[in-house]
Amino acid sequence: MVRNIENFIYQLIYSRNMSKIARSPTLETIQMVEKTIENNSGEFNRTKLWKTLPKKVMWQTYLVVLDYLLSINKIAVDKNGTLGYIWSPNVAKNVSNRKRIKIN
Repeated sequence: MVRNIENFIYQLIYSRNMSKIARSPTLETIQMVEKTIENNSGEFNRTKLWKTLPKKVMWQTYLVVLDYLLSINKIAVDKNGTLGYIWSPNVAKNVSNRKRIKIN
């Protein structure tokens, strides 16, 4: 219960402050973070992963990238805070090839 409250407070503060101070990440930064998560899937939490990035990235920018990757379902976070890469190009291809259902 306490952890949920802490997460709620963090999200509240984060959403209000990030719109003012967050920097927009470049495509290169997003791809670097995504590749690092893919290569180290299930090994690190967000702080340890941030420290292992090949290039330095501001913490706020890094959080924006993580939020983006979470929102498009490329990564997931388990109950311990460990980041995992869940994107599957084969599944995405199969879904995109499905015929659409027509409703008359």
